[in-house]
Amino acid sequence: MAESAEDPEVFWVRPETRGIIPLDDFHIPRSLSKVIRQNRFEIRVDSDFEGVIDGCAEAREGRDSTWINAPIREAYTNLFMRGYCHTVEAWENDRLVGGLYGVTLGRAFFGESMFSRTTDASKVCLAFLVERLRARGFVLLDTQFTTEHLKRFGAIDVPRAKYEAMLERAVQGEAKFTDS
Repeated sequence: MAESAEDPEVFWVRPETRGIIPLDDFHIPRSLSKVIRQNRFEIRVDSDFEGVIDGCAEAREGRDSTWINAPIREAYTNLFMRGYCHTVEAWENDRLVGGLYGVTLGRAFFGESMFSRTTDASKVCLAFLVERLRARGFVLLDTQFTTEHLKRFGAIDVPRAKYEAMLERAVQGEAKFTDS
């Protein structure tokens, strides 16, 4: 992480508890289920990495700055080009309106950031992500931290020792996020 977009440094975080969304206990609120059934968004994967990272770095209500600085952009861009970083994107009328990105390693997906320019866009991306991870044999969805927003979907805090055991199991296997 970085303190701000202008910060040239990157630091590592190893918290005592780690946020995850158990893939077998993901909760979709009733109102979101309705939005998903309406097909309001076209969901794409890995079609606009730069647009997603730009969206995640945008200032928004309650947050004037971002932790996504130049070294972080460069690192995730390199991971994307090598097939380890992926995006899930919500499009409406050919406009990117929400999305998320994260890194895969073995059967783990590490969610890095998400954004929404339209109500429910990032939530639909999250639901799509979980469905994809389940279908492709992933066993761990790491959210880093557990926010009130993510708790609505079933996110929980896991003590470090338990998380590290889950992580060890997840990285020993193999899963593919995309067909390529």
